[in-house]
Amino acid sequence: MTLTVEDAIHEAMETWRRLGIDQDAIDEMAEELAADLTAAAFDGRSVTDYIGGDIDALATSWVAERGLLPTRPYLKETAVAAAKGAAVPAVAAAVLWLAGTPGGLLDRNTELMLTQPDGPPLVEVHHYPNPGVPLMWVGWAVCLVGAFFLIRRTVAAKLQRGHDPATEETLRAMTKALPLILLTAALAATALNFLGGYAFEYFQGIVNVLVGPFAMAGVVAAGAAWVRDRTCPPLNASRLKYRTPDL
Repeated sequence: MTLTVEDAIHEAMETWRRLGIDQDAIDEMAEELAADLTAAAFDGRSVTDYIGGDIDALATSWVAERGLLPTRPYLKETAVAAAKGAAVPAVAAAVLWLAGTPGGLLDRNTELMLTQPDGPPLVEVHHYPNPGVPLMWVGWAVCLVGAFFLIRRTVAAKLQRGHDPATEETLRAMTKALPLILLTAALAATALNFLGGYAFEYFQGIVNVLVGPFAMAGVVAAGAAWVRDRTCPPLNASRLKYRTPDL
């Protein structure tokens, strides 16, 4: 199917509306695009050749060149993206805790009960080094590093898909704040561990493994939304502050 001038203009206008551009600006750019496509046709170039086969990319570059891309808060989207990035490291951290804790998956200590003819039974405990402890500490360090890069990547991907002009500033602020956010998430998990030991003595492991990852991901989500809120400028300031240089 051959792409016509009318089709190209219609699709470009749909892209501009989706990006939240003012209607007056849309009408002005549509007229300019129509004139450019008409001139290209006179020069023997097809619509597809002029736009490079991707109308959405062309329309987005136009508004970026003019500094018209609005900066939206995207607080919920940023929080959800950060939580997704933290999910796998949080689950891994909880499993590592289960492996390294006394009585956990890799604890090899044993108890042997010995009966006595004239006295109470004796409990003989055999202690062995727990390989889960060094695995837990090394694994937690790996989880923290992995969470740092995964969270940053998922947030970046979400904002870039929305063509957000404040993406780079948000990522710079996120990079600075993530160590503190991850430390807070780790402290929240530690507090949950003590609470689980106090309130659910016999089910502490289950509570930590099931609830801990959600608590850590929740802290990360809240921290990411806070960073985004602090770095995202008001809508009326985005055109001046985030003007994109000519491509």
